[in-house]
Amino acid sequence: MHWADFAAQTLSQRGNKHIIASGITPSGEFHIGHLREILTGDMVTRACRDAGMEAESVFIVDSADPLRKVYPFLSDEYEKYIGCPLATIPAPDENGKPGNDGRSYAQHFLQPFLAALEQIDVRPRIIDNYTSYANGEFAEKSRIACEKADEIKEIIERVSSRELAPDWFPFNPYGHNGSLDGVTVTGFEWPYVHWQQDGKPGKSDLNKAEGKLPWRVDWPAKWGWVGVTCEPFGKDHGAAGGSYATGKEISNLFGDTPPHPLVYEWISLKGQGAMSSSTGNTVGPLEALELVPPEILRYLIASTKPKKAITFDAGTSLVELADEYERLVARDIQSELSNPDLSRRQKVALEDAEGALRMSMIGQIKSSPVTFRHLAMLAQVKNDGEILGSIGPNLKDRLARMRNWINGPHFPEELRISVLEVPMQGLDTQITGSLRRKLSDCEWNSKQIGESISAAFKDEEISPKEGYRNLYLAILGVEKGPRLAPILAELDREHVLNLLG
Repeated sequence: MHWADFAAQTLSQRGNKHIIASGITPSGEFHIGHLREILTGDMVTRACRDAGMEAESVFIVDSADPLRKVYPFLSDEYEKYIGCPLATIPAPDENGKPGNDGRSYAQHFLQPFLAALEQIDVRPRIIDNYTSYANGEFAEKSRIACEKADEIKEIIERVSSRELAPDWFPFNPYGHNGSLDGVTVTGFEWPYVHWQQDGKPGKSDLNKAEGKLPWRVDWPAKWGWVGVTCEPFGKDHGAAGGSYATGKEISNLFGDTPPHPLVYEWISLKGQGAMSSSTGNTVGPLEALELVPPEILRYLIASTKPKKAITFDAGTSLVELADEYERLVARDIQSELSNPDLSRRQKVALEDAEGALRMSMIGQIKSSPVTFRHLAMLAQVKNDGEILGSIGPNLKDRLARMRNWINGPHFPEELRISVLEVPMQGLDTQITGSLRRKLSDCEWNSKQIGESISAAFKDEEISPKEGYRNLYLAILGVEKGPRLAPILAELDREHVLNLLG
């Protein structure tokens, strides 16, 4: 059973109607690591629906969260906004300075991510946290939190083994300058939290966006008023004493049932560690979607169990991932599953593959006429007209993404191809002459070319290592590279023979 189907089966024991939540603080550029959470939630939602349950996916944007520091991509002018909600401060311009285009900081980083979600067929109900506070949707939970401040403080200190400040209070008001920083709560009298900032008193209405609950209280409050029954979250929140552990008890204090947890591991960039918006160590979803079809990104998440870490790079790993997906699409899994001689292990593997394919698909599953790897080669040796003319116009979108990849910084050097225009001097003419004779009259396809190359080496007693070195140098000007026979098959025979002297 695929992991998403297993989660759906677990949820079925809680009832037939589910809200699966995911969320993020839009503090910087979103990256494909963020896709793990929202795609995990989307796939569980899809699995619930496949199982006949009513399920909805929601995406909560924590725009009420404050700007915590001046990140490296921001100018020092953002210093004055530290502690202010991301929904109320201006978006950065191209120089990292506060802009004046009317958009908030939160909108600036959220909009490209939502555009990427559209492309990967994720369409959740968007819940803006700051707007929810402004509409009074947090008011009831905030009232309970303020009335039971001592009980909540005891839960957090006991479960997390951390000591809170003596003046800690489960509601953080925005002060006179719009910031949470430097504000001390002095009392509570429904619906107001009274406070002081720099010695000047003020009060915040819990029915309005005049403050927010601290994260460990805000999270279970959302579970309650949204009605969340399942939520994926990172391993940091799921650790012993983490936010989920305290959230469960606070949720019960609110009179709610905490959601089913689904803990996931990070997506790391190969050789660079976990992706981070604040440090800029990222590959963005839109950037990735300029390189590969959206179902490949879905497959990245669908094919890996949530608790298994993913190491990603937009080079060789992307080729391997796409090839794996395309091999899967080409298989008749249902027919394979009907084989009565399957071992239990084989059946489990096939069911996992079927589930991963089902969770990756966008619309109808379509098998590509060429593999991702072969298209990478074609795009380097032929023009668009030649490729689309021989394979078909349906490849136009994939070809455009491939050209972006080849011309960008992520394309792996080991796949890069540049065919010589004129013969190279200084090659072993015995080797090139033998290859020229064998290739001059064989059928011009990959299989026959490969066999002719092997025959030339055997007939002339040429070592394959030296033979291929000369052949690669003659055609590509380098001593090694991608498999040569498929490349030669796409080139004009006379040009190849000319390069061989």
